[in-house]
Amino acid sequence: MAQEKKKRRGYAVGVQEFDWIRERGAAFADKTEYVWKMVTTEAKYFFLSRPRRFGKSLLVDTLRCYFEGRKELFVGLNIIEDRRTIDSYKIINIRG
Repeated sequence: MAQEKKKRRGYAVGVQEFDWIRERGAAFADKTEYVWKMVTTEAKYFFLSRPRRFGKSLLVDTLRCYFEGRKELFVGLNIIEDRRTIDSYKIINIRG
């Protein structure tokens, strides 16, 4: 019974930091294929129209980690499995 508890991965309810989720091995829905589509499309603006608590902030933080070039966070996810490259870019942090 104790081993079963060790194998379980908890959900990161209310957590909006992609790196926090990946570093702790929490369960989440892999939406990195959409990150790739957003990054490679020629669209100038994106409107994220989703209801409350549907992962908009987590998606934006995933984009931050992508543009910082933090490849280790994406190992095993769709974006890496498709052999896409992740390069780093200079990011301006506007968080307080």
